[in-house]
Amino acid sequence: MSARTNSSPLTHQVTLTVLTLAVLALVIVVGFGVYATAQADQVSLERQKIFIADGLKDQIASVQREQESVSVWDDAITNVKAGNQTWIEENLSVWMYTYYRHNRVYILDAANRPVHTMQEGKVVDPSAYGEDEPEMLATIEKLRAMLAGPRNDVSGQPAKMVAEDLVSLGGKPAILSVMPLLPSSDRVTQAPGTEYLHISVEFIDDAVINKIAAKYLLDGARLVPLSQPVGAAAVPLVDSRGIILGYVGWDQERPGLALVRKMAPALALALLVAVGVLAFLLRRLRRASSALQTSQDEAQYLAFHDTLTGLPNRALFEDRLRRTLLFASHDAARVALLYLDLDRFKHINDTLGHPAGDELVRQTAARLKQTIREVDTVARLGGDEFAIILLDVPDVRSAEDVADRLLQRLHEPFKLIDDQVFVSASIGIALSSDTDADDLLRKADIALYEAKKNGRGRYQVFAGDMDDLLLRKRKVEAELRKALTGGGGIKLAYQPVFAADGRKIIGAEALIRWGHEVHGALPAAQFIAIAEERGLIGELGKWALTEACRFAVGTELPWVAVNISPMQLRDVGFAEQVAAILNETGLDPARLQLETTETVLIEHKDTISAAIAALRKSGVRIVLDDFGTGYSSLSYLRRHAIDKLKIDRSFVRLLDQDGSGAAIVKALIELALALKVEVTAEGVETDEQKTLLVGMGCHQLQGYLLSPPLEPGQLLALPGLSSGVAERTAARA
Repeated sequence: MSARTNSSPLTHQVTLTVLTLAVLALVIVVGFGVYATAQADQVSLERQKIFIADGLKDQIASVQREQESVSVWDDAITNVKAGNQTWIEENLSVWMYTYYRHNRVYILDAANRPVHTMQEGKVVDPSAYGEDEPEMLATIEKLRAMLAGPRNDVSGQPAKMVAEDLVSLGGKPAILSVMPLLPSSDRVTQAPGTEYLHISVEFIDDAVINKIAAKYLLDGARLVPLSQPVGAAAVPLVDSRGIILGYVGWDQERPGLALVRKMAPALALALLVAVGVLAFLLRRLRRASSALQTSQDEAQYLAFHDTLTGLPNRALFEDRLRRTLLFASHDAARVALLYLDLDRFKHINDTLGHPAGDELVRQTAARLKQTIREVDTVARLGGDEFAIILLDVPDVRSAEDVADRLLQRLHEPFKLIDDQVFVSASIGIALSSDTDADDLLRKADIALYEAKKNGRGRYQVFAGDMDDLLLRKRKVEAELRKALTGGGGIKLAYQPVFAADGRKIIGAEALIRWGHEVHGALPAAQFIAIAEERGLIGELGKWALTEACRFAVGTELPWVAVNISPMQLRDVGFAEQVAAILNETGLDPARLQLETTETVLIEHKDTISAAIAALRKSGVRIVLDDFGTGYSSLSYLRRHAIDKLKIDRSFVRLLDQDGSGAAIVKALIELALALKVEVTAEGVETDEQKTLLVGMGCHQLQGYLLSPPLEPGQLLALPGLSSGVAERTAARA
């Protein structure tokens, strides 16, 4: 008894709890069921409306096809002009009613006067046309205007001559189609403007509507007059003027409600199972109803956003820039464009791999977004290039402040995989001032180029003289192209290289010179840089190499050295080009030395290694110029097997200043000797420098102390050259 008494409250409490949970679960299920039902029914209703609208369009097109079967006919023109009413009745009017169920047919002459009238399968007096004429006149005039215009479309094909509309005749909506009677062959001709018109009318009654509804399995389709109320399942019949003539209604299909009715027993017997099933069905229904929109949203997002960073891509950026400039011109506001590029981004990819490069781009994008305002736009244009649109910029100082903040933010270390990396960026700034988007982009790009040229890790504001500089570069480029194609002015000078005694010439370095007809002697570094920038270095380098080899083969110089650009050495076909030049000029490969800078060794390792190996295998010697001023590395020297090192003149100049300079030069010479390669000191200008270099073991000297660069004839006239030639000849003997 005690146990029962104690258990009753517990049982009641458990029952109440379960009942409460069951009721709550039922409410949730019903709520979700109602929502799912409404969603499914709404999606279904929209689809049914589309079906009816498409069905009406198909019915109008069907009326036109049926009408066209008799309107393009030689016999139709002949019999109508002859007034053959019996033939017209059998072929153009009553037949249209009997076969196609066209309710009314009117045939008008060139003056739009009725010559034949058929209504509901019976030929009536032409005066009956007057009752319908007001509703049809606009469509008839539209066709007459088409007939008075060009008969071919833009592609040159015959244009389809037809005018259609929805009209109300006698209070009933109808499909109206007007076509001219046209010949089907060349046997019948008619002058433009004399065409008879064939007017066909099909009332939109229940029979027509049921025909449309049957195609899409819709029940209860009917014509709803304007005087009757319409429900949600209705599509208006609208004429070309936007006037509603009536409605097409039908019994709305409710797939959601039907689904709920079918599942009601299951919900009553197994509520928990039904909750899961209903939740699953709800998700499926929601997916089905939103699938199209989701697909469109994703496609639009992918079309205008960068997949790596999520930032706007170039297409969206250019659109926003044009819109921003348009609005700014109306509001008299200024817009600043910042063009940003990471410095030496390729080095990150080469050393840490492309995944690290991608992560660097993502982190850079995040920092840029965090630094600018929400109203501004940051976009990724490709690779490591970003562009930023700043709105309502009062002056250039404001844009510079933003650039400062960006540079400081990017100066903070990046965590890439397991490495901490420091990078810098260069920024070009351009402010809008009655300019279009393309011009603003061009100016920002020029400013970015100037920032990189002036040391990277900085920003540069576009100035007008940058345009002038660009124009000058283009002019130099054009004149350089002309000079290379035989315009003259480009030639080679030769600076001899002496043995340790300072008298014997052991070789010569070819130096390119350009005596410009207007600007005089242009510095080689200036026009070579333009040639590299404008893609002319290959052609210029080939010319210099050919000229130097052609000169050397006619002399007794032991060897001639030619400077080559790193861009030439990166060309996979450069070794073959050198071999072809040597074969063409007849110069022994052993008498050719190619000088390049050490920075080229750390870039494009595979291409550089292959080119150097091929050249050395052919007998050509590779010289590392300006050694010690770039990215020196013993591993690079060992890997590429260089034949000679040239000590830069900046180190030779230190010999006259202090002991530390001598120690540096001595270390460089000893390094070359340890690597078992030759060493040349360039820029020797004093006897003290010469004495110290020889004492340190450097046996090849070049500089103004010994000889400046000379014309070919001046070089061959040097006594040291003759002596050297004689000794080499004796050695051969």
